[in-house]
Amino acid sequence: MARRRRTRTPPPMDGLLSRQQVEEAVRTGRSLAGADLRGINLSGISLDGADLRRAKLAGANLSGASMRGVNLTGASLWQADLAGAILDQAILEDADLDMANLEGCTLRGARVRKTILPHPRVTFELVQRAIRTGEPLRMGPRRS
Repeated sequence: MARRRRTRTPPPMDGLLSRQQVEEAVRTGRSLAGADLRGINLSGISLDGADLRRAKLAGANLSGASMRGVNLTGASLWQADLAGAILDQAILEDADLDMANLEGCTLRGARVRKTILPHPRVTFELVQRAIRTGEPLRMGPRRS
């Protein structure tokens, strides 16, 4: 009788990570759920399909990032820069995007249930239209 080899799933990454560690995790398909990525510069990175549930991305630079199909359920993106990011098919349920820069990002087919948006600069109606049409978001002027 042959012995079955057990495959062990590595634990999710935690602690403050570098860009290089994030790139390696995405390349190998490792979960970034709960990862501390506050303030990190991930501009232009490809995070397509990544698991970023409950990740801490407050103040992160994600401008121009490709984030197709990424799972951001419960993630904190407070004050994150998502200008020009591609969030098509992303799961943003319960995510906090308050004070985030969403200028020019796309959301075609994204899921945004219970998502905190940078209101009044981005209305729910604008987000719904971007989800349906794939048009890039245009934020309103800042209010003091």
